[in-house]
Amino acid sequence: MRWYEPLLYPFAAIYDGITGYRNRMFETGKKKSISFSIPTVVVGNLNLGGSGKTPMVEFLIELLLPHLRIATLSRGYGRKTKGFLMANNSLGPSEIGDEPFQIFEKFGKEVSVAVGEKRIMAIPEIIFQKPQTELILLDDAFQHRYVKGDYYILLTTYQQPFFRDRILPLGTLRENVNGAKRANVIVVTKCPDQISESETEIYQKEINNITDVPVLFSGIEYGDPFPIFNPVSKDFNKVIIVSGIANNQLFVSEVKRRYQVIEIITFEDHHRYIEADLIRISGLIKRNQDCMVLTTEKDAVKLKNRAFYKYLAEIPIFALPIKIKLAEKDKEFLFKQITKIVKDKAYIREI
Repeated sequence: MRWYEPLLYPFAAIYDGITGYRNRMFETGKKKSISFSIPTVVVGNLNLGGSGKTPMVEFLIELLLPHLRIATLSRGYGRKTKGFLMANNSLGPSEIGDEPFQIFEKFGKEVSVAVGEKRIMAIPEIIFQKPQTELILLDDAFQHRYVKGDYYILLTTYQQPFFRDRILPLGTLRENVNGAKRANVIVVTKCPDQISESETEIYQKEINNITDVPVLFSGIEYGDPFPIFNPVSKDFNKVIIVSGIANNQLFVSEVKRRYQVIEIITFEDHHRYIEADLIRISGLIKRNQDCMVLTTEKDAVKLKNRAFYKYLAEIPIFALPIKIKLAEKDKEFLFKQITKIVKDKAYIREI
């Protein structure tokens, strides 16, 4: 136990009481949750950040896009704007947020990407602007109870599962573990490649002690680095890591597995890059000319800012893409579960 933990117990009890009271208000109907005619899938977690919500949303897009017209909706955490916005080519990460911009860059030609802190107001706006939409994916909306989703996907990491965590500020839980009972399925993310059957059984048992829902286990699949700015033909064995994500341990481990790491620059989650950061990065490359800079996709969308071009365009800077890796039977399970919900909405075409 950390020496200061006893000081945190009263604050944790107060926080637990407030969030528990709020949840009971929704469960008893004293606060209203609204269900929409258009199907909605909620992706979220119980803890603070780093569970892989955006990779899961991207996974669902790739899984469902051949069959459905999809929109995504998130709060747009960290953006400088407020209210509802539909992503377009004139908006950047500062206007719509890092993760929505990343999704827009990848799927913007086929998927409607929207942000709005008041989801209950944003969903009708999506329906109005994009009436062809057949499914809305709500990113990081597990605690946003004013909207009643049709299907809830709760994420928890293998490294810090919610059933071994504690409520804020003692741990990282945004609400009591009983919040997991709202989930239709729980996905344990960031699992090692060689996870054993006995380990999955332990996790499944621990989760099912709280709620009896299907439990899936997903890993991470890293792709090949791609240049953020100009194409680079040279191969590099040495890298300088730059990242500003909630937990960069797996990212750093993967980079170390592939390359010789010269230096690691770590920023806090949702870091806003400034000129001093760019000068620091470009200076490191000048001193290590046989190195490349390697960063995350999430950081890449911010580093591509036109204001940074003069600092980064001439240096080899790459992003390492990431995907959710799920067993085929689990992919099929999610596909059937979600498309069944869509089919149950009377106005939706047959899939």
